[in-house]
Amino acid sequence: MNCLNCNLKSCRTAKSCGLESFDRDAIEKKYHQSENQSVVQAAADLVDGGKAGSLSRLQELLEFIPAMGYKKPALAYCYGMEKQAKVMVELFKKHGIQLVGISCTAGAHSQNELNQNSSIAGVSCNPLSQAEQLNRQGADLAILFGLCLGHDILFSRAFLGDVTTFVVKDRVFAHNPMDALKDFA
Repeated sequence: MNCLNCNLKSCRTAKSCGLESFDRDAIEKKYHQSENQSVVQAAADLVDGGKAGSLSRLQELLEFIPAMGYKKPALAYCYGMEKQAKVMVELFKKHGIQLVGISCTAGAHSQNELNQNSSIAGVSCNPLSQAEQLNRQGADLAILFGLCLGHDILFSRAFLGDVTTFVVKDRVFAHNPMDALKDFA
């Protein structure tokens, strides 16, 4: 199955193309589990009823966090974006949401301590410590804020709560990786 090669697009009319290798009924049952249904309903509130495209990602987060009842949301940020992370935390505070920010350098390990192939003694990004610190603080939502490719994967593997992304690091395109597609569209 490769949806990019499909010309029918029947799935967009709620009709299966029949090429799925997963059990559609089993997936539907997963959606009806309470932990998934709460996310489905909160996400639908952000896009249904004419709201789709009317809220920025920031506005969506400001609505989604209280709708989901997150008690300890956190910002897992790149130290190179600390200035912007502080702005984000202050903005959320003004909206009654207390975000805790954890830098990617938490744990203060050098690169040669964490990367067996590195001889660089300078500080290393440390997404596993970032996630562990947030786990120990009881964070229930982590907002990724500019973590490097690969570091975001390690963080997501280690963090025990829900994860969403606010900023994707792309130094070439001012953190908007979609700009890379403009020349090819």
